[in-house]
Amino acid sequence: MTISKTLLRAALFSLALIGSGTSFAQTIKIASLAPDGSSWMTEFRAAGDTIAKRTDKRVQLKFYPGGVMGDDQAVLRKIKIGQLHGGALTAGSLTEFHPNLQLYSLPLVFRNLDEVDAARKAFDPRFQKGLEEGGMVSFGFAEGGFAYIMSTQSLTTIDDVRKRKVWIPSGDQFAADLVSSFNISPTPLPLSDVLVSLQSGLIDTVATSPIGALALQWHNQVKYVTDLPLVYVFASFVIDKKAFNKINEADQKIVREELTNMFARLDKQNRQDNLSAIDALKKQGLKFVTPEPAAIQEWYSTAEKANQKLVNSGKLSNEAYQQLLNIVRAKR
Repeated sequence: MTISKTLLRAALFSLALIGSGTSFAQTIKIASLAPDGSSWMTEFRAAGDTIAKRTDKRVQLKFYPGGVMGDDQAVLRKIKIGQLHGGALTAGSLTEFHPNLQLYSLPLVFRNLDEVDAARKAFDPRFQKGLEEGGMVSFGFAEGGFAYIMSTQSLTTIDDVRKRKVWIPSGDQFAADLVSSFNISPTPLPLSDVLVSLQSGLIDTVATSPIGALALQWHNQVKYVTDLPLVYVFASFVIDKKAFNKINEADQKIVREELTNMFARLDKQNRQDNLSAIDALKKQGLKFVTPEPAAIQEWYSTAEKANQKLVNSGKLSNEAYQQLLNIVRAKR
């Protein structure tokens, strides 16, 4: 009888271990706008394979590329209901988790990449910490480059832009607030509708990075690029903190290491890709038009007022904004 009880306890303990191993196995579902076969998805899948191998498949990443899960706002809705667990998302869509992410995306706050690098050295760690405190574990930031105004018409002044049919991402209140500060009436549309809207004439002006214009085929629908770095674009690879906390501590360390290293590689590669994309746009026949000095000054002064208005509204930390200004001014 004693032997039987001992065997029974051992059997139950073994079953408990098996069940426990199954419960701790996590499949993290990740969405991305990057198309399958792109350098981003190649890096994502390689990192996922390494994570699965190093954790003995206790953690596996399942990817949904090419925007099949919708735009960033749709992805975030699906994360909230548990249909997805994370994504490679533009920083603008993540401001609900850490509002100060908007600092990098303020119009004309940066004039060159040296200023960007100085700011990122100071703020990237703070932004990652802020996102995690807000409920999203971030594995770093990848540069999307500067967004430029691209249009069917040559635009060099703010008044020129006010006369055009300008696109902004639907659901992006930050973009809407900033555009309204320039007295521009935009047309909000989801990313998936932009190309057909350019083709139909519903819109004729967009702001995007050179690499974005090429990847999304928008460059075929515009003729001019206003040669003034308007907004710094960047993205983050994030996983919902609740989902991440279901992973055991040792495996969390592996996931952090692999995804952080992977996104850092993409960050570096994107800079070179964007520089190459500028040359590619020129070879495609797009004309880069430079505003006159007086027009440039108007752009800067209007942007500064718009940025300060946003800070005064309480949507951004004034202390952080002043720190950012001090950093970029020290590089000029």
